Order: sequence, then C-alpha cells, then structure tokens
Amino acid sequence: MDERRTVVVDDLMQKGYAYVLTEPAGRNFHPEFRPQLTPREMLLLGVFGGKYMTDCAGEFPEDWFERAKLNRERHSPELNLFGVNASQPLAEWRRKGWIHPDDPRGWFQWYCRYYLGRRGPDDLRQIKRWKAMTRHIAQIRAHCTNGDMTCRRRQRQALLHWAYDSRNF
Repeated sequence: MDERRTVVVDDLMQKGYAYVLTEPAGRNFHPEFRPQLTPREMLLLGVFGGKYMTDCAGEFPEDWFERAKLNRERHSPELNLFGVNASQPLAEWRRKGWIHPDDPRGWFQWYCRYYLGRRGPDDLRQIKRWKAMTRHIAQIRAHCTNGDMTCRRRQRQALLHWAYDSRNF
C-alpha cells in the first residue's frame, strides 16, 4: 500500500477513535488467519440478527451494506442465514473480558477493520479466538449429513458470525 489512510470513528459506541490502514483491503492477513467469508458476504448472508453495525456504516465501504440483512430497530434472528439466534449479549462479552477497547463491538468489528487493512495490538488474540471456533466445525462434521443445513443451525450460525462458511460442510 503506497499511502496510509487514517480512519476517524464517530458513532454511538466510539467517538474520536482513529486507526491507520497499513495494508491493502482484504490482503496480507496473518498466515494462520484464513477467513472463508468477507465482512460484506457475512452481512449479505445475515448475521447478528441484522442489528450489528447499523449506526456505523459510514466507517466501512458502502457496498458492504447493499442488500445486507439489517434491522436498525432490534435484533431479529429471522434475518440470520440459519434463522436462529446464535449471539450472546454484548454485556456477556464484556463480563468475560473478550472486548478490547479499540473494538467495543467485539470480534466482527475487529475483523471488519482488519479486513480493511488495520493491524494492531489485539490481532493475535482475535486470531486465536477465531481458530478456536473450529471445534464447532468438528461437531457439525461428526453429527450432520453433508449439506444438511437444518442440522445444528445454531452452531452453523455461530460459525458464520466468525467468517466460517458451514454451507461447505
């Protein structure tokens, strides 16, 4: 990337936070981080009950939100690809210490910013958390017929929230 770009955030959860994009969007990921879906693809498929990031779309590329399944008023599990709720409340994530101050919305916010080209002090922890989700892939493979999207829908939706595409197994 020839020129670095600074992004200044001003939304309901962050005011005056700024970060620098040091890598080209969607490229130069850590070698152990190989998400199967882009943030745009995740939003199109239906994640987080459609409520996630509805007040901060201006920070991200417009095309991420074209045809995205969103609900600005409330969390709507029916908007999720698998039609079920697979989320824990943000308060629970805070209680467990999973939230880094740079990304007060959690992992998906980190991933969106990482995808755009931000690299930062929380990258290795978040990648480790992403890798830990593979235990759900093992459960689906062990208990579901290949291609049965009705089997373990909650685990499939949770995997989608972490950029894994369970439609492929």
